[in-house]
Amino acid sequence: MWAQLLDALWALPLEKRIFAAVLLFSWTVYLWETFLAQRQRRVYRTTTHVPKELGQIMDSETFEKSRLYQLDKSTFSFWSGLYSEAEGTIILLFGGIPYLWNFSGVFCRRAGFGPEYEITQSLMFLFLATLFSALTGLPWSLYNTFVIEEKHGFNQQTLGFFAKDALKKFIVTQCILLPVTSLLLYIIKIGGDYFFIYAWLFTLVVSLVLVTIYADYIAPLFDKFIPLPEGTLKEEIEVMAKNIDFPLTKVYVVEGSKRSSHSNAYFYGFFKNKRIVLFDTLLEDYSILNKDHQEETSIEPQNIGEGENPETKAKTKKQGCKNEEVLAVLGHELGHWKLGHTVKNIVISQVLSFCLTVLSRRFEFQADAFAKKLGKAKDLYSALIKLNKDNLGFPVSDWLFSMWHYSHPPLLERLQALQDSKQD
Repeated sequence: MWAQLLDALWALPLEKRIFAAVLLFSWTVYLWETFLAQRQRRVYRTTTHVPKELGQIMDSETFEKSRLYQLDKSTFSFWSGLYSEAEGTIILLFGGIPYLWNFSGVFCRRAGFGPEYEITQSLMFLFLATLFSALTGLPWSLYNTFVIEEKHGFNQQTLGFFAKDALKKFIVTQCILLPVTSLLLYIIKIGGDYFFIYAWLFTLVVSLVLVTIYADYIAPLFDKFIPLPEGTLKEEIEVMAKNIDFPLTKVYVVEGSKRSSHSNAYFYGFFKNKRIVLFDTLLEDYSILNKDHQEETSIEPQNIGEGENPETKAKTKKQGCKNEEVLAVLGHELGHWKLGHTVKNIVISQVLSFCLTVLSRRFEFQADAFAKKLGKAKDLYSALIKLNKDNLGFPVSDWLFSMWHYSHPPLLERLQALQDSKQD
């Protein structure tokens, strides 16, 4: 079959051969990704009970919630992916790209820009293409946010917040994308025979600059960042950073709970100006969601039955980690810095994305091992379980799907690696 297909492809004229090869490659990649997704979807459907290895760390209710959440996400990904592939194919078959290019040229000429202004025409083409993509992707984004995420208790956005956020993202994207693209096109135009080297160096520099300024100038446009208040947690973070010579300058808490109840933590900055960002959903003591949950539960009368713990009944936390667990998570993240993973990822990302995924999984184990050396194995163990529960992560994965897609090893593998040296 494949031999006949290749023979038929080779018999076509050159331009049609290239066109058919592009379509064939696109659908081959799509079918491969779909095959992998269906393998993982089979895992979601058939694994209906907590594996015995997880019996002590995950209850059946959480496991079922996680399974249904991942199953819904998998179904959504299938249909959105099919739509995206079909849309791209239709655009190619019916000449959507040359039509949009010609339309951009007509628009530019009416605005007083002739054919010699190809960079201007390119920017108009890029603007219209991203606008089209944003509009066609909007229904899928709405469904994902207000149906999938809402159904499983993660969405915290109102429709007005979503609309304002989407418009802001589009404007900010254009403000970055159009100037950078114009400079890149100019470099290509004047670069001569070695334009590809200059273009690669330019994109590398732009990537580094964006990583540097993102948290200080771009992220605050969408979410509120406040310094972590003085207290035990901040002091312990500073001590841990000092012990490994991490040049920490500031620690922020970002109000991610206004957008979603998913949790995260990261650091950024170059050289001697490193900063740590903690999502408020990661912290028991700072999450708005926990405060709202406490207010709701405090309204109801507390009827404590026999054998029930009054403190547990009166003070229920919805999500987040204790200070010791937060420090363990940061110990893992700082391990990435101490072991040079950030720089290595930047280098590897310039070569091959699959290699980056494989290497990233190895880095995750190394960062976990680094947290062990800091004496955080026990707390990291419990923090990983809590974060998996809060984010409804499903702990069972098809091996091929996991190897191809997961930059982080599955929960069970990480827990097993930590188990041997978990502290008493």
